[in-house]
Amino acid sequence: MNRIKLNLPDQFSFSTTLRIRVTDLNYGGHVGNDSFLSLIQEARQQYLLSFGYRELSVGDGVGLIMADAAIEFKKELNYGDEVKISVQATDFDKLGFDLFYKMEVMQDAEWVIAGKAKTGMMCYDYKAGKKVSVPEEVVTRLSAV
Repeated sequence: MNRIKLNLPDQFSFSTTLRIRVTDLNYGGHVGNDSFLSLIQEARQQYLLSFGYRELSVGDGVGLIMADAAIEFKKELNYGDEVKISVQATDFDKLGFDLFYKMEVMQDAEWVIAGKAKTGMMCYDYKAGKKVSVPEEVVTRLSAV
């Protein structure tokens, strides 16, 4: 069976720490795929806010919409675990870009990779209901490391 293998950027310009809540756990007693996506969504929101953006507003009536997502799980995450999620934008094209996420868990006083993820983000005009070009300012600001 082929597995997804994500190659993370060498550097990340943003990171945040979160604690795993009981509501993040699935029937197996660990973080499920849906909660993993919710955790990276929170990190994405914080990343965008650090630039003064919001997911529905990155300038001039342009918002973002997720076109795809990939997750590579490395370690189980459990209730109370402290995780650090790093975020970096890459691979800009006319309509969008990729966001990479590195999720690490604190184990034995060091950060260990618990998972990797990528979301393909497209620029979208929600009022017109159509894809639009990435504003140049967004490319400049988000591509900085």
